[in-house]
Amino acid sequence: MSNDRYNQGMVTRRAVLGDAHVDRAEKAKTDMDEAFQTLITEGAWGTVWSSDAIAPRERSMLTLALLAALGNFDEIPMHIRATARTGASKSDVLEAFQHVAIYAGVPRANHALKLAKQTYAEMEADADAAKA
Repeated sequence: MSNDRYNQGMVTRRAVLGDAHVDRAEKAKTDMDEAFQTLITEGAWGTVWSSDAIAPRERSMLTLALLAALGNFDEIPMHIRATARTGASKSDVLEAFQHVAIYAGVPRANHALKLAKQTYAEMEADADAAKA
């Protein structure tokens, strides 16, 4: 079962985060964090993100809201980039962060929104550069 969950986790992880991100993470993996990487691949990606109980769009919104509410800001840019694959719009992200403001605090939502704006600007610059 664990191997199936790991394999499904890698499929889902690549679908949400993109091959380039996953390839970089896999290349950076060491003996020290290999067990941890397996844990998140099986648990987060192979179980939670692979569930079809809710759509990827809603899962993105939940994830971003939870990251912001708990102050886990380092992962927000990665999950903002993932919205291009999950279907969560900028408006969806704003709605999620407005919930954070009311239920977890304005400073956390404000910082998350700042990170989202920066990340969206980078994504747009990357898209413009790819067109040129």
